[in-house]
Amino acid sequence: MAPFAPGPLLSVRTAIVLLLALVVGLLSGGLSYLAEPSAPLAALYGGGAACGALLLFHKVVGA
Repeated sequence: MAPFAPGPLLSVRTAIVLLLALVVGLLSGGLSYLAEPSAPLAALYGGGAACGALLLFHKVVGA
């Protein structure tokens, strides 16, 4: 009997969607920090943009 061979933790599509959302969040947070130097506001803007981008890329990428 062969040992159990687990598959990959994340699929390629999942990794791409998460990476794109991370990039959008970082860019949004960085640009908002440049506009107004407040780290908490930049984190909130970046998180909101990343969540919106995650939903968008989930619908668009490889569906």
